[in-house]
Parts: sequence; C-alpha cells; structure tokens
Amino acid sequence: MRKVEYSAVTAFAPVFALFPVWLGAVALLWIPFVLLFDVPFVLFAAAVFLFGIVLFSRPVQRIVFVRMLGARQPTELERANLAPAWKTVEQRGSIRPNRFVLAVADIDDINAFACGGHMLVVSSFAIEHLTEDELSGVLAHELSHHLGGHTIALTISQWMSLPILGLAQLGMQVRDVGVSIAKRLEDEYPTFKLIGWLVNVVLTGLSRILLIGFLMAQSLGEIVGRSAEFQADKRAHAMGFGPELRYALTRVINHTPETVPTKFLSRVLLSHPPAIDRVARLDAMLNR
Repeated sequence: MRKVEYSAVTAFAPVFALFPVWLGAVALLWIPFVLLFDVPFVLFAAAVFLFGIVLFSRPVQRIVFVRMLGARQPTELERANLAPAWKTVEQRGSIRPNRFVLAVADIDDINAFACGGHMLVVSSFAIEHLTEDELSGVLAHELSHHLGGHTIALTISQWMSLPILGLAQLGMQVRDVGVSIAKRLEDEYPTFKLIGWLVNVVLTGLSRILLIGFLMAQSLGEIVGRSAEFQADKRAHAMGFGPELRYALTRVINHTPETVPTKFLSRVLLSHPPAIDRVARLDAMLNR
C-alpha cells in the first residue's frame, strides 16, 4: 500500500537546489536551438523537464534507464535466485506481478537501491551470497522506498543532472581542444595566445559553476536520503521482513567491497546510513 512519507517531501530539497543550475544548463542548450527554431525559452525548458516523465515508464526503465544507471538485466541464473524472494515480497505487499523492474549492478558488496517509478536494483554479490530470506528482506526494503514515494525526487534529480554533467564534460573537452589549437598557432599568430587564455577561463569557469551546483545538490541529497533509509527499514519491518533485513545488514557490516560502483551508484549508496545504525534500530523494533 502506497503512503507518501515525509522523507518523500524532504527529498525534493536537492531538486530545488539543483533547479537554478539546471536552468543555466538548459539555457546553454537553448541558445543554438533557438537559432534554428523560434521557440521561447520557457517552452523549451518545460519540454525538456517534462520529457523526464518517460523515465517513470517500465519499458524505458528496462531498455534505457537500466544502462544509464550502470546496471543491467539479470541473467537467467540471477533471475532464478531473485524470483522466490521477490514473489514472497509481492505477495505480502499485495503487489501485482510485473509491476516492478528488477535489475542487477555488478558490485562486490551487499547492496541495493530503488529508483524511478518501478525499478529495484540489487548487487550481483547480494544475489550470489544472500539466502532467499535475506534477499526478501533487501527487496522489501527497496520496495518500501517506492511505496513511501522516496524515489520520485531521486529520479527527477537524476534527469536534471544529465544536461548539467553533460555540458560540464563537453565544456572541458572543448576547452582542451581550443587551448591545444591556440598553442600551435600562437607562435605564428600571437593573438591566439590571448584567445586560448580566454577559451580556457570561460569554459573552465562555466564547467565549474555547473559542477559546484551539482555537488551542492548531491550533498543535500545524501543528508535527506538517510532519513528515507530508516523509514524504508521501518516499513519493511511492518511488512514482516524485519528479521530477514537485519540478517542481510549484518552481512553488510562484515563485508568490505572490492570494486568501486559507478558514479551514480556511489552517489545513491552514499545516502545510506551505516549498517550498524540500521541494525540497532531494527533490533529496537524487533524487541518491541
């Protein structure tokens, strides 16, 4: 049963923090676009923002969003391991079949996260090493994020981050090419030395402004995301998966990852509070 929790509301704080930087990035995209088409900036920005709605559709999440997150479709063996645990969670949560998309991230750590309107991503290590009961606890926790409305803001901020990060990276690449060309020509044409300096200053400045705004919103997201983790644990316990989730978290405490997640995955996992704190709260709930 869906019930929007206060963490779903506070999760929009990073979206609001990201909005001015996103507007700046969209304005940079709009400048060449308006030279070809007479489209007002407000209409262009609204179209770009609303296009992110497609990320909430299951077909897009299966084909596009999974890869964008650095995840993949489960193999047949992984699907066979996930199926019994997920079926138990579906039944207890009164979830209709095929409502959610299960994906896998190649991480040597026991972890998972929820994103979009229907996506649950589980690490390949967790699928391989957790028992069926422990997997059900992890999946119940991630389902709780969806049922609590926690993933809506995360998906919107991820969509808004794409033009910001893309333009910042493009700016750095164009800067390197421009400076390289200027250095080759500055001996024959001294004016190019000044041009190269201007290209370096302008593009570096724009890229850093975009990245600073993004990093500030990211830091804010890590702070508000911790509350959502505790609320998802509480809902998973209410669904009857408290012991299973606790067992899985004790595995997390005793395991150190060997590989580094993709950039987006590491940003999501940074919002997770320490497993030992989550176990302590689950113990308190179970004792009650």
